[in-house]
Amino acid sequence: QVQLVESGGGLVQTGGALRLSCDASGRTFSGYAMGWFRQAPGKEREFVASISRSGRNTYYADSVKSRFTISRDNAKNTVYLQMGSLKPEDTAVYYCAAERKLSVATIILPGNADPDYWGQGTQVTVSS
Repeated sequence: QVQLVESGGGLVQTGGALRLSCDASGRTFSGYAMGWFRQAPGKEREFVASISRSGRNTYYADSVKSRFTISRDNAKNTVYLQMGSLKPEDTAVYYCAAERKLSVATIILPGNADPDYWGQGTQVTVSS
């Protein structure tokens, strides 16, 4: 079992920044590729970003590319999502996810994401 706990959400103005954290406990954190997803009211959950086990490979949804940065610290069992130039359309509940991967280089791709574990989510609200 892996427990994931997100934090760092809140209310921010358009153009502002937030950093989300996801703390993992349980099984070996470094054995999992990690991802961030989000779900806005009335919409389906969507992929935001992912990072490989080693942290060397990342992937972003087009909507957040160049504004968000995903990173991880395997020593701290934590994955981060630095969000900048925030827009009202970024308003959503943000979820952290872990997907077991054999390769240190493999990332979670939006087309075939199948996380083994999910966090409970953290609300991000961007006011206009």
